[in-house]
Amino acid sequence: MTMVETRQRTDNLHAYAVFAGLLSCAGLPLYIHAPKVYVDSYGVGLGALGTVLFALRLIDVVQDPLFGRLADRWRAHRAQVVAVAVAVMAAGMVGFFAIVPPVAPLLWFALMLVLVFSGFSFLTITFYAQGVQKAGRLRSGGHLRLARWRETGALIGICLAALAPTLLAGVSPRPFAAFGVLFALLAVLAWWGMRGEWGTGALAPSQGFGPVLRDRVARRLLILAFVNAAPSAISSTLFLFYVDSRLGAAQAGGPLLVLFFLAAALAAPVWGRLAERLGARRVLLGAMSLNIAAFVWVLTLGAGDLVPFAVICLVSGAALGADMTILPALFARRMAQVAPSASEGFGLWSFMSKMTLALAAVTVLPLLEASGFDAQGPNGDATLRNLALLYAALPCALKLVAVALVMTTELEDAR
Repeated sequence: MTMVETRQRTDNLHAYAVFAGLLSCAGLPLYIHAPKVYVDSYGVGLGALGTVLFALRLIDVVQDPLFGRLADRWRAHRAQVVAVAVAVMAAGMVGFFAIVPPVAPLLWFALMLVLVFSGFSFLTITFYAQGVQKAGRLRSGGHLRLARWRETGALIGICLAALAPTLLAGVSPRPFAAFGVLFALLAVLAWWGMRGEWGTGALAPSQGFGPVLRDRVARRLLILAFVNAAPSAISSTLFLFYVDSRLGAAQAGGPLLVLFFLAAALAAPVWGRLAERLGARRVLLGAMSLNIAAFVWVLTLGAGDLVPFAVICLVSGAALGADMTILPALFARRMAQVAPSASEGFGLWSFMSKMTLALAAVTVLPLLEASGFDAQGPNGDATLRNLALLYAALPCALKLVAVALVMTTELEDAR
């Protein structure tokens, strides 16, 4: 089989998977690694980090919707603009992880994240908007088919980014610096694979934010995305602190993160196929129920309970695969109906998704610090109980709200 035949057979969806993996490496893993890196290496306080992360995300209140408009306006030159955004994001990641701050660490932290977040925002919006056009050219069920490739690639990217510093510690004296350089190399590879995809197909006329905000289903999906992502944002922000201090197993943090996201990556295509057969609502509710059960179980754990927590990582990771596959596919399908250009819609979607991480950082990190928690340890029983409540009880309550939203939102069948 020739290369052309292979590309036609897969519709180049593998390139979408690789590009999604690149974006995911610059998304959630930052919130996992950044607090540990800047607290342990540069002595920055948790409260200060949380405040800066939240302040940077406030920029997205203006920036993400603006990027949605710009992505639509520059559709004819999408390939060139994407190349610039990839370079900006890669430069920010290298500066963040590989360069010792030449100025105050907190200032450098903020400056590099401005580059990363700006590139990430524009690329995410453009990438998902391009996906709406791509899915329209695929055979029946194109949105879910593309979502399976895209979100599986994203989850594999998260796995690799979560594990990379641990693996690189054995071959590099500065594992996080090596991670930043490898990210830049992956950026080149991902850009090359997608170079022929940008702006292909007929371009739908832009209608601004109006159709998205006026559509009741689109508004509900945006709210659902925000509430449903909040539990994962909170638990991801606190994950390494929980494993280190509550379970007393600092060295297990990396492998457990990989187990969690690997379970999500393996489960994502399964959830997508189930949604095609059984309907989105039923499958989402089943996955959310698994997640709630996992959060409740976490509350019963203590020092040394690594095996039960590993099982929890498997269960909750698998449940995450449903969230990441089905909800973006439903929103993309809705955008194809109410706002086919999709850029503005995914500008709003990107903003809602990222604000969960920002709110998690500005809420739980200062609360944890105020409770007397010391990242360097030791911590008393009351402080560790507070850590467990923030890590599991708060996400459980938010997940119950998400369940109520799923039950009351008009979700189109993906069958």
